[in-house]
Amino acid sequence: MSDTAAGLIQLGLLLVALAVVYKPLGDYMARVFSTEKHLKLEKGLYRLFRVNPDSEQRWPTYAAGVLGFSFVSVVLLYLLQRLQPILPWSLGRGSVSPAVAFNTAISFVTNTNWQSYVPETTMGHFVQMAGLTVQNFLSAGVGLAVAIALTRGFIRSRTDRLGNFWVDLTRGTVRVLLPMAFVFALVLIALGVVQSLKAGVAVTNPDGSQSTIALAPAASQEAIKELGTNGGGILNANSAHPFENPNAWTNLIELFLILVIPVSLTRTFGRLVGKNKQGYVLLGVMGLLWAASLAVIWFSEARASNPAALAAGASMEGKEQRFGISSTSIFADTTTGTSTGAVNGAHDSLSGLGGGGPLLNMLYGEISPGGVGTGLYGILVMAIIAMFLAGLMVGRTPEYLGKKLGKREVTCAAISMLAMPTVVLLGAGIALMLPDTAGALGNSGAHGLSEILYGYASTGNNNGSAFGGLTATSDWFQSSFGVAMALGRFIPIVAVLCLAGSLAAQRKVPETAGTLPTTGPLFATMLTGTVVLVAALTFIPALALGPIAEALA
Repeated sequence: MSDTAAGLIQLGLLLVALAVVYKPLGDYMARVFSTEKHLKLEKGLYRLFRVNPDSEQRWPTYAAGVLGFSFVSVVLLYLLQRLQPILPWSLGRGSVSPAVAFNTAISFVTNTNWQSYVPETTMGHFVQMAGLTVQNFLSAGVGLAVAIALTRGFIRSRTDRLGNFWVDLTRGTVRVLLPMAFVFALVLIALGVVQSLKAGVAVTNPDGSQSTIALAPAASQEAIKELGTNGGGILNANSAHPFENPNAWTNLIELFLILVIPVSLTRTFGRLVGKNKQGYVLLGVMGLLWAASLAVIWFSEARASNPAALAAGASMEGKEQRFGISSTSIFADTTTGTSTGAVNGAHDSLSGLGGGGPLLNMLYGEISPGGVGTGLYGILVMAIIAMFLAGLMVGRTPEYLGKKLGKREVTCAAISMLAMPTVVLLGAGIALMLPDTAGALGNSGAHGLSEILYGYASTGNNNGSAFGGLTATSDWFQSSFGVAMALGRFIPIVAVLCLAGSLAAQRKVPETAGTLPTTGPLFATMLTGTVVLVAALTFIPALALGPIAEALA
Protein backbone atom coordinates (compact mmCIF):
# COMPACT_ATOMS: atom_id res chain seq x y z
CA MET A 1 0.00 0.00 0.00
CA SER A 2 1.32 3.45 -0.90
CA ASP A 3 1.97 6.08 1.72
CA THR A 4 -0.75 8.30 0.26
CA ALA A 5 -3.34 5.50 0.34
CA ALA A 6 -2.46 4.65 3.93
CA GLY A 7 -2.77 8.30 4.89
CA LEU A 8 -6.16 8.67 3.20
CA ILE A 9 -7.45 5.56 4.97
CA GLN A 10 -6.26 6.86 8.33
CA LEU A 11 -7.79 10.26 7.62
CA GLY A 12 -11.09 8.65 6.65
CA LEU A 13 -11.19 6.49 9.79
CA LEU A 14 -10.40 9.54 11.92
CA LEU A 15 -13.25 11.59 10.45
CA VAL A 16 -15.71 8.70 10.78
CA ALA A 17 -14.76 8.16 14.44
CA LEU A 18 -15.20 11.85 15.22
CA ALA A 19 -18.57 11.90 13.46
CA VAL A 20 -19.78 8.87 15.44
CA VAL A 21 -19.00 10.38 18.86
CA TYR A 22 -19.82 14.00 18.00
CA LYS A 23 -23.45 13.97 19.05
CA PRO A 24 -23.35 11.65 22.10
CA LEU A 25 -20.23 13.21 23.61
CA GLY A 26 -21.35 16.75 22.87
CA ASP A 27 -24.78 16.11 24.41
CA TYR A 28 -23.19 14.40 27.41
CA MET A 29 -20.95 17.39 28.13
CA ALA A 30 -23.98 19.69 27.82
CA ARG A 31 -25.74 17.65 30.50
CA VAL A 32 -22.64 17.61 32.70
CA PHE A 33 -22.49 21.39 32.86
CA SER A 34 -26.22 22.07 33.08
CA THR A 35 -27.41 19.54 35.67
CA GLU A 36 -27.96 20.58 39.28
CA LYS A 37 -27.07 17.14 40.68
CA HIS A 38 -23.68 16.45 42.27
CA LEU A 39 -21.95 13.08 42.40
CA LYS A 40 -20.92 11.65 45.78
CA LEU A 41 -17.25 11.99 44.87
CA GLU A 42 -17.80 15.62 43.95
CA LYS A 43 -19.64 16.32 47.21
CA GLY A 44 -16.71 14.87 49.13
CA LEU A 45 -14.30 17.16 47.27
CA TYR A 46 -16.51 20.18 47.93
CA ARG A 47 -16.58 19.41 51.67
CA LEU A 48 -12.83 18.88 51.71
CA PHE A 49 -12.10 22.23 50.07
CA ARG A 50 -15.01 24.05 51.72
CA VAL A 51 -16.82 24.88 48.50
CA ASN A 52 -20.54 25.59 48.39
CA PRO A 53 -21.50 23.92 45.09
CA ASP A 54 -24.90 25.61 44.97
CA SER A 55 -23.51 29.14 45.05
CA GLU A 56 -22.65 31.02 41.88
CA GLN A 57 -20.01 33.63 41.16
CA ARG A 58 -19.73 36.97 39.40
CA TRP A 59 -17.13 37.12 36.65
CA PRO A 60 -14.41 38.80 38.81
CA THR A 61 -14.79 36.04 41.41
CA TYR A 62 -14.76 33.37 38.72
CA ALA A 63 -11.59 34.90 37.23
CA ALA A 64 -9.99 35.16 40.66
CA GLY A 65 -10.66 31.45 41.14
CA VAL A 66 -8.94 30.62 37.84
CA LEU A 67 -5.93 32.83 38.58
CA GLY A 68 -5.60 31.78 42.22
CA PHE A 69 -5.89 28.09 41.43
CA SER A 70 -3.34 28.41 38.63
CA PHE A 71 -0.90 30.34 40.83
CA VAL A 72 -1.04 27.71 43.57
CA SER A 73 -0.60 25.00 40.93
CA VAL A 74 2.54 26.70 39.59
CA VAL A 75 4.04 26.98 43.08
CA LEU A 76 3.30 23.36 43.99
CA LEU A 77 4.63 22.01 40.70
CA TYR A 78 7.77 24.13 41.05
CA LEU A 79 8.36 22.79 44.56
CA LEU A 80 7.85 19.18 43.43
CA GLN A 81 10.62 19.60 40.87
CA ARG A 82 12.99 21.34 43.25
CA LEU A 83 12.42 18.73 45.99
CA GLN A 84 12.65 15.75 43.64
CA PRO A 85 15.66 14.04 45.36
CA ILE A 86 13.68 13.45 48.58
CA LEU A 87 10.55 12.19 46.82
CA PRO A 88 9.76 8.52 46.10
CA TRP A 89 10.40 7.11 42.62
CA SER A 90 12.89 9.88 41.93
CA LEU A 91 15.10 7.24 40.22
CA GLY A 92 18.20 8.95 41.61
CA ARG A 93 17.57 12.13 39.66
CA GLY A 94 18.55 15.42 41.21
CA SER A 95 16.72 18.64 41.83
CA VAL A 96 15.53 20.37 38.66
CA SER A 97 17.34 23.69 38.12
CA PRO A 98 15.38 26.83 39.10
CA ALA A 99 15.04 28.14 35.52
CA VAL A 100 13.83 24.82 34.11
CA ALA A 101 11.51 24.24 37.10
CA PHE A 102 10.00 27.71 36.64
CA ASN A 103 9.50 27.23 32.92
CA THR A 104 8.07 23.72 33.31
CA ALA A 105 5.69 24.69 36.12
CA ILE A 106 4.17 27.50 34.07
CA SER A 107 4.22 25.34 30.96
CA PHE A 108 2.10 22.50 32.38
CA VAL A 109 -0.26 24.72 34.36
CA THR A 110 -1.04 26.80 31.25
CA ASN A 111 -1.70 23.67 29.14
CA THR A 112 1.35 24.51 27.01
CA ASN A 113 3.63 21.61 27.95
CA TRP A 114 6.70 23.21 26.41
CA GLN A 115 9.66 21.03 27.41
CA SER A 116 13.20 22.40 27.49
CA TYR A 117 14.59 19.32 29.23
CA VAL A 118 15.07 15.61 28.53
CA PRO A 119 12.33 13.79 30.49
CA GLU A 120 14.21 10.47 30.70
CA THR A 121 17.13 12.04 32.56
CA THR A 122 15.44 14.97 34.35
CA MET A 123 12.13 13.84 35.84
CA GLY A 124 11.48 10.87 38.11
CA HIS A 125 8.23 8.93 37.97
CA PHE A 126 6.72 10.66 41.02
CA VAL A 127 7.12 14.16 39.58
CA GLN A 128 5.82 12.93 36.24
CA MET A 129 2.71 11.33 37.77
CA ALA A 130 1.90 13.51 40.79
CA GLY A 131 2.99 16.75 39.17
CA LEU A 132 2.88 16.81 35.39
CA THR A 133 0.10 14.28 34.79
CA VAL A 134 -2.14 15.90 37.40
CA GLN A 135 -1.70 19.25 35.67
CA ASN A 136 -2.57 17.63 32.36
CA PHE A 137 -6.03 17.00 33.81
CA LEU A 138 -6.45 20.26 35.69
CA SER A 139 -5.18 22.66 33.00
CA ALA A 140 -7.59 21.10 30.51
CA GLY A 141 -10.34 21.35 33.13
CA VAL A 142 -9.68 25.07 33.53
CA GLY A 143 -10.00 25.67 29.78
CA LEU A 144 -13.23 23.68 29.71
CA ALA A 145 -14.64 25.70 32.62
CA VAL A 146 -13.89 29.05 30.97
CA ALA A 147 -15.57 27.96 27.73
CA ILE A 148 -18.69 26.94 29.63
CA ALA A 149 -18.70 30.23 31.53
CA LEU A 150 -18.66 32.17 28.24
CA THR A 151 -21.47 29.98 26.90
CA ARG A 152 -23.54 30.86 29.97
CA GLY A 153 -22.97 34.52 29.14
CA PHE A 154 -24.91 33.99 25.92
CA ILE A 155 -27.74 31.94 27.39
CA ARG A 156 -28.36 33.90 30.61
CA SER A 157 -30.17 37.22 30.86
CA ARG A 158 -30.06 40.07 33.38
CA THR A 159 -27.80 38.33 35.85
CA ASP A 160 -24.28 38.86 37.12
CA ARG A 161 -23.67 35.15 37.79
CA LEU A 162 -21.69 32.82 35.53
CA GLY A 163 -21.71 29.63 37.58
CA ASN A 164 -19.12 28.31 40.01
CA PHE A 165 -15.53 27.80 38.83
CA TRP A 166 -14.82 25.08 41.37
CA VAL A 167 -17.91 23.12 40.32
CA ASP A 168 -17.13 23.49 36.62
CA LEU A 169 -13.50 22.46 37.14
CA THR A 170 -14.52 19.43 39.23
CA ARG A 171 -17.20 18.26 36.81
CA GLY A 172 -15.00 18.63 33.75
CA THR A 173 -12.22 16.66 35.41
CA VAL A 174 -14.26 13.98 37.18
CA ARG A 175 -17.02 13.38 34.63
CA VAL A 176 -15.27 14.00 31.32
CA LEU A 177 -11.49 13.82 31.43
CA LEU A 178 -10.85 11.11 34.04
CA PRO A 179 -13.15 8.38 32.70
CA MET A 180 -12.14 8.92 29.08
CA ALA A 181 -8.42 8.98 29.93
CA PHE A 182 -8.76 5.79 32.00
CA VAL A 183 -10.47 3.88 29.19
CA PHE A 184 -8.05 5.01 26.50
CA ALA A 185 -5.01 4.35 28.67
CA LEU A 186 -6.11 0.70 28.78
CA VAL A 187 -6.62 0.73 25.01
CA LEU A 188 -3.14 2.13 24.44
CA ILE A 189 -1.59 -0.50 26.75
CA ALA A 190 -3.39 -3.22 24.79
CA LEU A 191 -1.94 -1.81 21.56
CA GLY A 192 1.64 -1.79 22.81
CA VAL A 193 2.23 1.51 24.60
CA VAL A 194 4.56 1.01 27.57
CA GLN A 195 3.28 1.29 31.17
CA SER A 196 6.05 0.65 33.70
CA LEU A 197 7.42 2.04 36.95
CA LYS A 198 10.90 0.72 36.22
CA ALA A 199 13.66 3.19 35.44
CA GLY A 200 14.73 1.25 32.36
CA VAL A 201 15.65 -2.08 30.86
CA ALA A 202 19.17 -3.25 30.00
CA VAL A 203 19.82 -4.37 26.42
CA THR A 204 22.82 -5.82 24.66
CA ASN A 205 24.02 -3.92 21.61
CA PRO A 206 25.29 -5.66 18.44
CA ASP A 207 28.88 -4.92 19.47
CA GLY A 208 28.35 -6.64 22.83
CA SER A 209 28.15 -3.47 24.94
CA GLN A 210 25.30 -2.82 27.37
CA SER A 211 22.79 0.04 27.18
CA THR A 212 19.72 1.02 29.16
CA ILE A 213 16.48 1.97 27.45
CA ALA A 214 14.34 4.26 29.61
CA LEU A 215 10.90 3.05 30.68
CA ALA A 216 8.01 5.06 32.07
CA PRO A 217 4.27 4.95 32.85
CA ALA A 218 3.73 6.17 29.30
CA ALA A 219 0.21 4.92 28.49
CA SER A 220 -1.50 6.72 31.39
CA GLN A 221 0.40 9.88 30.52
CA GLU A 222 -0.24 9.54 26.80
CA ALA A 223 -4.01 9.26 27.14
CA ILE A 224 -4.49 12.54 29.01
CA LYS A 225 -1.59 14.17 27.15
CA GLU A 226 -3.62 13.95 23.95
CA LEU A 227 -7.16 14.04 25.37
CA GLY A 228 -6.46 17.24 27.30
CA THR A 229 -4.61 18.78 24.32
CA ASN A 230 -1.52 19.01 26.51
CA GLY A 231 1.28 17.47 24.45
CA GLY A 232 4.14 17.02 26.91
CA GLY A 233 5.90 13.71 26.29
CA ILE A 234 7.05 11.47 29.11
CA LEU A 235 9.90 10.50 26.75
CA ASN A 236 11.99 13.02 24.85
CA ALA A 237 10.97 11.94 21.34
CA ASN A 238 7.33 12.44 22.31
CA SER A 239 4.82 10.67 20.05
CA ALA A 240 7.62 9.73 17.65
CA HIS A 241 8.95 7.34 20.35
CA PRO A 242 7.87 3.70 19.83
CA PHE A 243 7.08 3.38 23.55
CA GLU A 244 4.57 6.25 23.32
CA ASN A 245 3.25 5.66 19.82
CA PRO A 246 4.32 2.27 18.47
CA ASN A 247 2.13 1.77 15.38
CA ALA A 248 -0.49 3.12 13.01
CA TRP A 249 -3.39 2.18 15.32
CA THR A 250 -1.99 4.05 18.31
CA ASN A 251 -1.26 6.98 16.00
CA LEU A 252 -4.90 7.01 14.88
CA ILE A 253 -6.16 6.82 18.46
CA GLU A 254 -3.90 9.66 19.55
CA LEU A 255 -5.15 11.83 16.69
CA PHE A 256 -8.73 11.00 17.72
CA LEU A 257 -8.03 11.90 21.36
CA ILE A 258 -6.54 15.25 20.38
CA LEU A 259 -9.60 16.27 18.35
CA VAL A 260 -12.53 14.61 20.09
CA ILE A 261 -13.29 17.12 22.87
CA PRO A 262 -12.59 20.36 20.93
CA VAL A 263 -14.74 19.09 18.05
CA SER A 264 -17.56 17.82 20.28
CA LEU A 265 -17.64 21.05 22.28
CA THR A 266 -19.23 22.79 19.29
CA ARG A 267 -22.17 20.40 19.71
CA THR A 268 -22.20 21.17 23.45
CA PHE A 269 -22.33 24.88 22.64
CA GLY A 270 -25.21 24.40 20.21
CA ARG A 271 -27.18 22.36 22.75
CA LEU A 272 -26.66 24.86 25.56
CA VAL A 273 -27.68 27.90 23.48
CA GLY A 274 -30.67 25.98 22.13
CA LYS A 275 -29.64 26.02 18.46
CA ASN A 276 -27.58 23.10 17.20
CA LYS A 277 -26.88 24.94 13.94
CA GLN A 278 -24.84 27.50 15.89
CA GLY A 279 -22.45 24.71 16.81
CA TYR A 280 -22.43 23.29 13.30
CA VAL A 281 -21.31 26.57 11.73
CA LEU A 282 -18.45 26.92 14.24
CA LEU A 283 -17.43 23.33 13.50
CA GLY A 284 -17.58 24.03 9.77
CA VAL A 285 -15.19 26.98 10.07
CA MET A 286 -12.82 25.01 12.30
CA GLY A 287 -12.88 22.08 9.89
CA LEU A 288 -12.27 24.26 6.84
CA LEU A 289 -9.19 25.87 8.39
CA TRP A 290 -7.88 22.49 9.55
CA ALA A 291 -8.42 20.90 6.12
CA ALA A 292 -6.83 23.79 4.23
CA SER A 293 -3.72 23.66 6.39
CA LEU A 294 -3.52 19.88 6.05
CA ALA A 295 -3.66 20.17 2.26
CA VAL A 296 -0.76 22.65 2.29
CA ILE A 297 1.40 20.56 4.63
CA TRP A 298 0.70 17.24 2.91
CA PHE A 299 1.25 18.61 -0.58
CA SER A 300 4.47 20.36 0.43
CA GLU A 301 5.93 17.28 2.11
CA ALA A 302 4.84 14.83 -0.61
CA ARG A 303 6.35 17.01 -3.32
CA ALA A 304 10.11 16.44 -3.16
CA SER A 305 11.52 19.74 -4.42
CA ASN A 306 14.77 20.46 -2.56
CA PRO A 307 18.03 18.77 -3.65
CA ALA A 308 18.26 16.44 -0.65
CA ALA A 309 14.69 15.23 -1.06
CA LEU A 310 15.13 14.77 -4.81
CA ALA A 311 18.26 12.72 -4.24
CA ALA A 312 16.56 10.55 -1.61
CA GLY A 313 13.31 10.25 -3.53
CA ALA A 314 11.16 11.58 -0.67
CA SER A 315 11.15 14.17 2.12
CA MET A 316 11.63 11.65 4.92
CA GLU A 317 14.17 13.53 7.02
CA GLY A 318 12.80 13.87 10.55
CA LYS A 319 9.91 11.48 9.92
CA GLU A 320 9.32 8.00 11.31
CA GLN A 321 9.26 5.19 8.75
CA ARG A 322 6.25 3.62 10.45
CA PHE A 323 4.21 6.81 9.89
CA GLY A 324 5.57 8.22 6.65
CA ILE A 325 4.77 11.56 5.07
CA SER A 326 0.99 11.29 5.20
CA SER A 327 0.52 10.43 8.89
CA THR A 328 3.22 12.90 9.87
CA SER A 329 1.41 15.64 7.96
CA ILE A 330 -1.94 14.81 9.58
CA PHE A 331 -0.36 14.76 13.03
CA ALA A 332 1.53 18.03 12.48
CA ASP A 333 -1.65 19.77 11.32
CA THR A 334 -3.76 18.37 14.14
CA THR A 335 -1.33 19.04 16.95
CA THR A 336 -0.84 22.69 15.95
CA GLY A 337 -4.47 23.26 14.98
CA THR A 338 -5.19 22.37 18.59
CA SER A 339 -3.13 23.50 21.56
CA THR A 340 -1.58 20.06 21.93
CA GLY A 341 2.00 20.35 20.74
CA ALA A 342 2.69 16.61 20.68
CA VAL A 343 4.72 15.55 17.66
CA ASN A 344 5.35 12.30 15.81
CA GLY A 345 8.00 13.88 13.59
CA ALA A 346 10.47 16.77 13.64
CA HIS A 347 8.72 19.98 12.58
CA ASP A 348 12.12 21.55 12.04
CA SER A 349 12.65 19.09 9.19
CA LEU A 350 9.50 20.08 7.33
CA SER A 351 9.85 21.96 4.07
CA GLY A 352 9.57 25.74 4.03
CA LEU A 353 5.88 25.76 3.14
CA GLY A 354 5.19 22.56 5.09
CA GLY A 355 6.62 24.13 8.24
CA GLY A 356 4.64 27.28 7.59
CA GLY A 357 1.38 25.32 7.86
CA PRO A 358 1.80 24.37 11.54
CA LEU A 359 3.08 27.87 12.28
CA LEU A 360 0.04 29.46 10.64
CA ASN A 361 -2.28 27.14 12.58
CA MET A 362 -0.94 28.62 15.80
CA LEU A 363 -1.02 32.18 14.49
CA TYR A 364 -4.74 31.78 13.74
CA GLY A 365 -5.09 31.68 17.53
CA GLU A 366 -5.42 27.91 17.98
CA ILE A 367 -9.02 27.65 16.80
CA SER A 368 -8.86 24.91 14.17
CA PRO A 369 -10.34 23.38 16.29
CA GLY A 370 -8.25 24.61 19.22
CA GLY A 371 -7.62 23.14 22.64
CA VAL A 372 -10.02 21.79 25.24
CA GLY A 373 -12.22 24.80 25.94
CA THR A 374 -9.74 27.30 24.52
CA GLY A 375 -10.72 26.51 20.94
CA LEU A 376 -14.39 27.17 21.63
CA TYR A 377 -13.95 30.44 23.46
CA GLY A 378 -11.26 31.49 20.96
CA ILE A 379 -13.54 31.09 17.94
CA LEU A 380 -16.43 32.75 19.79
CA VAL A 381 -14.20 35.78 20.30
CA MET A 382 -13.49 35.81 16.57
CA ALA A 383 -17.23 35.47 15.89
CA ILE A 384 -17.85 38.61 17.94
CA ILE A 385 -15.14 40.45 15.99
CA ALA A 386 -16.72 39.25 12.72
CA MET A 387 -20.17 40.50 13.78
CA PHE A 388 -18.66 43.82 14.85
CA LEU A 389 -17.07 44.26 11.42
CA ALA A 390 -20.36 43.31 9.77
CA GLY A 391 -22.13 45.93 11.88
CA LEU A 392 -19.67 48.58 10.75
CA MET A 393 -20.37 47.72 7.11
CA VAL A 394 -24.16 48.01 7.40
CA GLY A 395 -24.30 50.77 10.01
CA ARG A 396 -26.13 48.69 12.61
CA THR A 397 -25.32 47.77 16.20
CA PRO A 398 -23.99 44.22 15.94
CA GLU A 399 -25.75 41.34 17.66
CA TYR A 400 -24.76 37.74 18.25
CA LEU A 401 -27.07 35.09 19.70
CA GLY A 402 -29.51 37.73 20.90
CA LYS A 403 -26.92 39.89 22.68
CA LYS A 404 -25.88 43.41 21.67
CA LEU A 405 -22.18 43.83 21.06
CA GLY A 406 -21.34 47.24 22.41
CA LYS A 407 -18.12 48.97 23.41
CA ARG A 408 -17.48 46.78 26.46
CA GLU A 409 -18.04 43.48 24.64
CA VAL A 410 -15.94 44.41 21.61
CA THR A 411 -13.15 45.75 23.84
CA CYS A 412 -13.00 42.49 25.78
CA ALA A 413 -12.96 40.50 22.54
CA ALA A 414 -10.22 42.73 21.09
CA ILE A 415 -8.03 42.35 24.19
CA SER A 416 -8.41 38.58 24.04
CA MET A 417 -7.62 38.56 20.32
CA LEU A 418 -4.59 40.89 20.51
CA ALA A 419 -2.88 39.33 23.54
CA MET A 420 -1.27 36.51 21.59
CA PRO A 421 0.09 38.59 18.65
CA THR A 422 1.55 41.10 21.10
CA VAL A 423 3.34 38.38 23.04
CA VAL A 424 4.59 36.61 19.90
CA LEU A 425 5.87 39.63 17.98
CA LEU A 426 7.39 41.43 20.97
CA GLY A 427 9.07 38.27 22.23
CA ALA A 428 10.45 37.31 18.82
CA GLY A 429 11.57 40.89 18.12
CA ILE A 430 13.47 41.20 21.38
CA ALA A 431 15.06 37.78 20.90
CA LEU A 432 16.28 38.75 17.44
CA MET A 433 18.04 41.80 18.87
CA LEU A 434 19.95 39.83 21.50
CA PRO A 435 23.51 38.91 20.45
CA ASP A 436 23.37 35.42 21.99
CA THR A 437 20.32 34.35 19.98
CA ALA A 438 22.33 33.46 16.87
CA GLY A 439 24.21 30.84 18.86
CA ALA A 440 20.94 29.20 19.92
CA LEU A 441 19.74 28.68 16.34
CA GLY A 442 20.31 25.49 14.43
CA ASN A 443 19.98 27.35 11.12
CA SER A 444 20.65 30.82 9.80
CA GLY A 445 18.62 32.96 7.43
CA ALA A 446 14.88 32.49 6.86
CA HIS A 447 14.73 29.13 8.61
CA GLY A 448 16.44 30.57 11.69
CA LEU A 449 13.82 33.32 11.84
CA SER A 450 11.12 30.65 11.55
CA GLU A 451 12.63 28.81 14.52
CA ILE A 452 12.38 31.91 16.72
CA LEU A 453 8.92 32.89 15.48
CA TYR A 454 7.70 29.32 15.95
CA GLY A 455 9.04 29.25 19.53
CA TYR A 456 7.12 32.34 20.61
CA ALA A 457 4.02 31.36 18.60
CA SER A 458 4.06 27.98 20.34
CA THR A 459 4.46 29.37 23.86
CA GLY A 460 2.23 32.42 23.34
CA ASN A 461 -0.54 30.16 22.03
CA ASN A 462 0.01 27.53 24.74
CA ASN A 463 0.81 24.92 22.10
CA GLY A 464 4.19 23.55 23.21
CA SER A 465 5.57 22.07 20.00
CA ALA A 466 8.90 23.35 18.72
CA PHE A 467 11.17 23.67 15.74
CA GLY A 468 13.88 21.42 17.13
CA GLY A 469 16.69 23.58 15.75
CA LEU A 470 16.22 26.19 18.49
CA THR A 471 18.21 25.52 21.67
CA ALA A 472 15.96 27.16 24.27
CA THR A 473 17.93 26.30 27.40
CA SER A 474 19.36 29.75 28.16
CA ASP A 475 17.93 31.77 31.03
CA TRP A 476 16.53 34.28 28.52
CA PHE A 477 14.48 31.72 26.62
CA GLN A 478 13.44 29.89 29.78
CA SER A 479 12.19 33.12 31.34
CA SER A 480 10.74 34.81 28.26
CA PHE A 481 8.94 31.66 27.15
CA GLY A 482 7.54 31.30 30.68
CA VAL A 483 6.23 34.87 30.58
CA ALA A 484 4.82 34.30 27.08
CA MET A 485 2.97 31.19 28.26
CA ALA A 486 1.49 32.97 31.27
CA LEU A 487 0.39 36.09 29.37
CA GLY A 488 -0.87 34.08 26.40
CA ARG A 489 -3.02 32.00 28.72
CA PHE A 490 -4.37 34.33 31.38
CA ILE A 491 -4.94 37.64 29.58
CA PRO A 492 -7.42 36.03 27.14
CA ILE A 493 -9.07 34.10 30.00
CA VAL A 494 -9.69 37.25 32.05
CA ALA A 495 -10.93 39.12 28.95
CA VAL A 496 -13.24 36.24 28.02
CA LEU A 497 -14.71 36.06 31.52
CA CYS A 498 -15.24 39.84 31.50
CA LEU A 499 -17.00 39.39 28.15
CA ALA A 500 -19.14 36.60 29.60
CA GLY A 501 -20.15 38.75 32.56
CA SER A 502 -21.12 41.63 30.28
CA LEU A 503 -23.19 39.37 28.03
CA ALA A 504 -24.97 37.70 30.95
CA ALA A 505 -25.99 41.09 32.36
CA GLN A 506 -27.85 41.99 29.16
CA ARG A 507 -31.37 41.04 28.29
CA LYS A 508 -31.97 39.00 25.17
CA VAL A 509 -33.07 40.99 22.13
CA PRO A 510 -35.46 39.37 19.66
CA GLU A 511 -34.42 38.69 16.10
CA THR A 512 -35.74 41.12 13.49
CA ALA A 513 -35.60 41.40 9.72
CA GLY A 514 -32.33 43.29 10.08
CA THR A 515 -30.63 40.65 12.22
CA LEU A 516 -27.77 38.93 10.43
CA PRO A 517 -28.32 35.16 10.54
CA THR A 518 -25.44 33.28 12.14
CA THR A 519 -26.29 29.74 11.08
CA GLY A 520 -25.65 29.85 7.35
CA PRO A 521 -22.84 30.02 4.81
CA LEU A 522 -22.73 33.84 4.85
CA PHE A 523 -21.75 33.97 8.51
CA ALA A 524 -19.37 31.03 8.09
CA THR A 525 -17.64 32.88 5.26
CA MET A 526 -17.44 36.08 7.30
CA LEU A 527 -15.99 34.24 10.29
CA THR A 528 -13.44 32.37 8.19
CA GLY A 529 -12.45 35.59 6.43
CA THR A 530 -12.06 37.41 9.75
CA VAL A 531 -9.77 34.71 11.15
CA VAL A 532 -7.59 34.73 8.03
CA LEU A 533 -7.62 38.52 7.71
CA VAL A 534 -6.59 39.13 11.32
CA ALA A 535 -3.75 36.62 11.07
CA ALA A 536 -2.63 38.03 7.70
CA LEU A 537 -2.61 41.66 8.80
CA THR A 538 -0.72 40.76 11.96
CA PHE A 539 1.81 38.20 10.82
CA ILE A 540 2.35 38.41 7.04
CA PRO A 541 5.51 40.57 7.39
CA ALA A 542 7.10 38.04 9.75
CA LEU A 543 5.93 35.06 7.70
CA ALA A 544 7.27 36.66 4.53
CA LEU A 545 10.75 36.83 6.05
CA GLY A 546 10.54 33.29 7.42
CA PRO A 547 8.64 30.32 5.92
CA ILE A 548 7.45 32.13 2.77
CA ALA A 549 10.97 33.30 1.90
CA GLU A 550 12.30 29.79 2.55
CA ALA A 551 9.61 28.22 0.36
CA LEU A 552 10.41 30.60 -2.50
CA ALA A 553 14.17 30.17 -2.22
